[in-house]
Amino acid sequence: MKRWQIILLFLLASNIIFMCILYHLQQNEYDFSIQGVKYQICVVNGFTNNSSLPLVIWCRTRDGDIGGRALQEGDDYTWYTRLSFWTPAPAYSCTIKWDRTRKMFEAFQVHQGRARCGTTRKCLWLVKEDGIYFSNNDSNWVKDFSWI
Repeated sequence: MKRWQIILLFLLASNIIFMCILYHLQQNEYDFSIQGVKYQICVVNGFTNNSSLPLVIWCRTRDGDIGGRALQEGDDYTWYTRLSFWTPAPAYSCTIKWDRTRKMFEAFQVHQGRARCGTTRKCLWLVKEDGIYFSNNDSNWVKDFSWI
């Protein structure tokens, strides 16, 4: 075999292996694509008795606002982001307000996304009267900090 044939064969085999890996990752729970790995960020109003006064949330990245919501009991504010090699890593900070109390927190950071959100790729926040809780599986909630 000539040298150029060996190189061509190697490139073809590498491309096939790469495409198989991408296909496998897309078929599993990793939700991986050429655009990057998809993460879910969700903030839930977990108040049990906030009457008609909503929990107001406003979130932003370093590039600008992504918007806000007024959440009644049980309502959520959910969005998705992707981490990839080609785009700058997003970071999301949110400000929550209820009555006269206001608190800012980091809803998603790259190091947090990879380590904390885990293989589920879920960064879930539950705002309760006594604090803000975090979970990556919607069942095991850990109090992150007090806010009132």
